Amino acid sequence: MNNANNHDERLAKMTFASVYPSYLAKVEKKGRTKEELHHVIEWLTGLNEKKLQDLIEQKVTFETFFQIADLHPNAQLITGVICGYRIKEIENPLTRQIRYLDKLVDELAKGRKMDKILHDG
Repeated sequence: MNNANNHDERLAKMTFASVYPSYLAKVEKKGRTKEELHHVIEWLTGLNEKKLQDLIEQKVTFETFFQIADLHPNAQLITGVICGYRIKEIENPLTRQIRYLDKLVDELAKGRKMDKILHDG
């Protein structure tokens, strides 16, 4: 249990700015665009491109990032395995939210159609 707590704490303290370039590189490497990345981030968080840029410049932690975010009501429909974790089994709410974002980026990079990535019901 302590190991899980350390993992959750480490994720919470990571800055969004430190991970964003990896997200962007991952999707662009697979032929997707920055605009598509921003679209899935905005769908999940309600944060537009200007607000994302502000948060990147402020080097906010994921904890702060998701406190500011307005999580999409259908976010809980995001399922599957990401980074070796089954999303539905993640108990820590913040860690689950971070993994939602990871999963959306992963699905985008895999070439899935936007309407399949975004769980609009």
